[in-house]
Amino acid sequence: MSYQVLARKWRPRTFHELVGQTHVQRALVNALDQGRLHHAYLFTGTRGVGKTTLARILAKCLNCTANGRGDEGITSTPCGQCDSCQAIDEGRFVDLIEVDAASRTKVEDTRELLDNVQYAPTQGRYKVYLIDEVHMLSTSSFNALLKTLEEPPPHVKFLLATTDPQKLPPTVLSRCLQFTLKHMPPERVVEHLTYVLGEEGVAFDESALWLLGKAAEGSMRDAMSLTDQAIAFGQGAIHHADVAAMLGTLDHRHILGLAEALADVDVQRLLGEVAQLAEQGPDFAAVLDELSSMLHRLAVAQMVPDAVDNSHGDRDAILQLASRFTAEDIQLYYQIGIQGRGDMVHAPDLRSALEMTLLRMLAFRPQGVPKPSRTPLPLRRGPTEAAATESAADVSVTDAASSAPETTPPKTEPPSEAQPEPQAEPSPQPSPQPSVPAAEEKPPLQEPPPWTVDTETDATEASALQHSSEPEPEPEPVAAPEPISEPESVPEIASSPDVASEPAAEREAALAPEPHVSPAEVSDNPPDKLDNAHWLLCFDSLGLGGLTRNLAGNCLVESDDGALLTLRLDPSQEAMQAEVHQTRIERALKEQGMPRRIAFYVAELSKELETPRQREDRLNQERHAQAVDLLNHDPHVQKLQQAFGAKLIESSVKPADAMR
Repeated sequence: MSYQVLARKWRPRTFHELVGQTHVQRALVNALDQGRLHHAYLFTGTRGVGKTTLARILAKCLNCTANGRGDEGITSTPCGQCDSCQAIDEGRFVDLIEVDAASRTKVEDTRELLDNVQYAPTQGRYKVYLIDEVHMLSTSSFNALLKTLEEPPPHVKFLLATTDPQKLPPTVLSRCLQFTLKHMPPERVVEHLTYVLGEEGVAFDESALWLLGKAAEGSMRDAMSLTDQAIAFGQGAIHHADVAAMLGTLDHRHILGLAEALADVDVQRLLGEVAQLAEQGPDFAAVLDELSSMLHRLAVAQMVPDAVDNSHGDRDAILQLASRFTAEDIQLYYQIGIQGRGDMVHAPDLRSALEMTLLRMLAFRPQGVPKPSRTPLPLRRGPTEAAATESAADVSVTDAASSAPETTPPKTEPPSEAQPEPQAEPSPQPSPQPSVPAAEEKPPLQEPPPWTVDTETDATEASALQHSSEPEPEPEPVAAPEPISEPESVPEIASSPDVASEPAAEREAALAPEPHVSPAEVSDNPPDKLDNAHWLLCFDSLGLGGLTRNLAGNCLVESDDGALLTLRLDPSQEAMQAEVHQTRIERALKEQGMPRRIAFYVAELSKELETPRQREDRLNQERHAQAVDLLNHDPHVQKLQQAFGAKLIESSVKPADAMR
């Protein structure tokens, strides 16, 4: 007997042997058991998913005569032993008319086919018309088929199959029960191939079956055909290397090697993997596509581990590899990979384009915020306190500089732009010295007055601070087009204590941070055990950045025994846990003199306690509300609102440190 290919030998003979189309199987079995049969069925789906197989099984169910009960012999489980079942399996059943619409598209062929519809079946119970690739019929053929398709004789059933249902006229679709067959996922293909090869007694590597399942692209028939080819290629066995060479596809293990090298930040190994790939002469653009696809799977594994695609059979490896990356690294690598794919057309060769893309991933990977020095105290403060103190210092310097030249007008020339300006030391209460000549003034008074600041941004800020409570209706514009030789032209703002001193004091009080112990004092005298109060104080001094800062900022101190610090993490941040964040927090605590091991405990946070993130948000909201209130009470803003109907856009109000 001649050899029969696997796709034909293992074609399902009953509904229960069908693989992967449970939704269609359930509907047809229930319809057959209940006797609710339609006169026309349409099966759609890609090639090799079981359209023709379903039609033949349905034809056997309609014509099986094993029980000999006449019209009531319709069953959902054909016997496969009666003459009708065997004739249908062998393709010689007279009353099953299979038509290839791709070769019989003319209207004359359709009319010839329909001329025999009126005659009763010869051998079976029903005359079944199986029209394959029905979308290839011409418009005239469809029109000739419509009337018969809508009201056929009781003994006729139409079974239509197509891979492109969009090309069918709506009039045909409305006359049929449509069943859409699904693609075969690689997991289902590998499972079925494992069973078939076990029955055939063929040795195989499981990794080779995953290559075949991926190459089949959702078609079980293609998977069977490729398996036949792999058996012949491997001389009766299926091995991974043979299948990879036969398909000419990229070995997925090299992609895993590239991802592991990225996780270890190992440039030498990264370039070594590319060199090994180059020996196989692959498509380097396809390599980058596969790497980008793996990065997508890694991102999914970090967020929703249960949703990881197992099309390569490496789900466990992907889940393990995902824990070695941070979320920001994966997102950045994916973006660089996508952009590098588009830049390949401009590269001198594809290999160098791939290597440059991989090197760019490591060159631009997030490194976190650098650790500030311990010596300068202002750098030890958090972003909120530093901005508030700096704003208050600017107010004091501006008031001091504006009030100094009012007592004794100096007759000296203004300082030249080329002359280096000495650094002014901000003083909380500057005192003008009217008796000192201009030539003997101290260095803080030698810098140009606020209205001649060179930087445009600093001039704008100085003007805003000086004129925030100006009672005059039209103040002179703040600019520095020419040096000012006469102090009489200087607007007298700070000379009146009731005008300048009170708003300045109010601004300082409004922008001042909450009174608490300085983070520098906490780092200089670290406590034996951390609690939530010390955690808030030392958080900014840790110098964390990126997602690590966001993760730690949403934590409360659960317990601390001096060696292990347990942080209670907000459940909304659970997916952001990664070993690299834990390592960064431990390193930051050690540098602050508080060596601890970190453990996260995911639970709902207490509403009575405040996390560093909540504290920072609260302080920012308070500062924003105070700034908006000051602007609303500013006389110039009020005049603009009265004269022009202006409105203050509160969302545009930013802190002073954000404007620099």
